[in-house]
Amino acid sequence: MTTTTATDPAALGALLDRVRAGREFGANVYSTLDVLQVLYDRVLRITPETVDDPDRDRFLLSKGHAVAGYYALLAAKGFLPVEWLDDQGGPDSRLGDHPDRTLVTGVEIGSGSLGHGLGLAVGTALGLRAQGRPDPRVYVLLGDAELDEGSNHEAIAYAGATGLGNLTAIVLDNRSASHGWPGGAASRFTVNGWSAATVDGRDHDALHTALTGHDHHRPHVVVAVVTDGE
Repeated sequence: MTTTTATDPAALGALLDRVRAGREFGANVYSTLDVLQVLYDRVLRITPETVDDPDRDRFLLSKGHAVAGYYALLAAKGFLPVEWLDDQGGPDSRLGDHPDRTLVTGVEIGSGSLGHGLGLAVGTALGLRAQGRPDPRVYVLLGDAELDEGSNHEAIAYAGATGLGNLTAIVLDNRSASHGWPGGAASRFTVNGWSAATVDGRDHDALHTALTGHDHHRPHVVVAVVTDGE
């Protein structure tokens, strides 16, 4: 059920250009591309044919304002028609400025205000546990600025206290948080019992190792540091 075909970076760039349609994207979009490629190429057990399989992995994009790269990646993997990219954000488009799970195949949540995705991921992981499904994993992608939101601190503490070993958070750290943490963003999680890895957010092998090299007995966070302006 895992997506195994590597995404051609040039093809992904061309798809992103179709979404961009002459607009300017900031670092919030470009910083997500490497993590998304590693997840969908090498980690997630989900394909367009298994989007309704109860034993699929779940990916939640909490950083919904960076959706352009997500749409391009979903199109590259066959979850949505490539033609949809040409009208992203249009009045009749299914592809809004935040993803909508009711309109786009493969999208697990509709995002909105920053800070909600991790709580939804905790609830999803708990639901899978209650159903007796130990195999599916829940991955949630956050921006570092989202950690300024109090709802995330509650979700971090709860996941650690309940030992949600089927939950992995990825924090894209492009130094946009207002406060920061002594010892780096990972320390905000480890103090509540999470395992953690901090890696170069452009290094695909390091990302893959960090996303898969944990004990599954407690929640895990991968801090992907991207500070190159994109």
